[in-house]
Amino acid sequence: MSTDRWLALSPSVRNALARKSPVVALESSVFAQGLPIPENGDAAARMVRAVESRGATAAIAAVSCGQPVLGLEGDDLKRFLRREGVRKVSSRDLGVAVTRRVDGATTVAATLALARLASIEVFATGGIGGVHRRAHHERSDQVRDESADLVELARSRVVVICAGAKSILDLRATWERLETLGVPVIGYRTQELPGFFTAQTGIALDVSCDTAGEIAAITRNHWGLGNTQSVLVVQAPPAEYALSPTEVESAIADALSEAQRKGVEGPAMTPFLLEAVSRLTNRRSLDVNLALLENNAALAADIACALAN
Repeated sequence: MSTDRWLALSPSVRNALARKSPVVALESSVFAQGLPIPENGDAAARMVRAVESRGATAAIAAVSCGQPVLGLEGDDLKRFLRREGVRKVSSRDLGVAVTRRVDGATTVAATLALARLASIEVFATGGIGGVHRRAHHERSDQVRDESADLVELARSRVVVICAGAKSILDLRATWERLETLGVPVIGYRTQELPGFFTAQTGIALDVSCDTAGEIAAITRNHWGLGNTQSVLVVQAPPAEYALSPTEVESAIADALSEAQRKGVEGPAMTPFLLEAVSRLTNRRSLDVNLALLENNAALAADIACALAN
């Protein structure tokens, strides 16, 4: 693995970047914190395979023993999949993780920061973070918790492919924040903002595209006009796996109540809620998660190839 002061690149990633070939960044937090064992390893393999089968190079982002990496693989990847002392690292945590030489699984925000550093233009994930739902005990005038993902989307020239924001969030508030931050949202073969586990949210999109080529053209024009925001591409989870909005909302309501009873908060909230929803849906939400991750990786590779051409 080739290393400079700030970033280590796997041979395949470094060679692809040198040739200006398509590269797709992948976050590692979804494998180290978001999904259970052994499904996390299955997800990693499926996403990498989906990217490579479309002619692009996969670059899993992480901080490995204090070294930021794009192209986590081999024994290092296996260690992350075992979750042995791996921390969840957002963009603000990167400097601490490097200084203290820890293993850090990168969130969407941290992966965007590393992709930006390496000039990687495309990133595939499951669902972005956003504005959290207001807890029952909060006052209406209290500031609501908001993911760092939104800040990074507002300053990273990266195309991000996802299935919308995670269903456990306030989707309409997240949609409004994306608009305020100037982040264009493009639906791929959908005219409605997906809700991660479900295709229906009732939130209409302004722009929908049917091809990766059109998305690439919009992206080039967006950045060519001096904009610095990401382009957020959303596609619904595969129809054969997607859950109904009613089932999702019921499971999330129960999961939020459980989290409040147990005093879960901060960075632990999202993994807790995802696990609770999986349990409450008899693991059907886990099947949706795995399917949409693979689907998003495939679309990301197509867009990366279109941008490279």
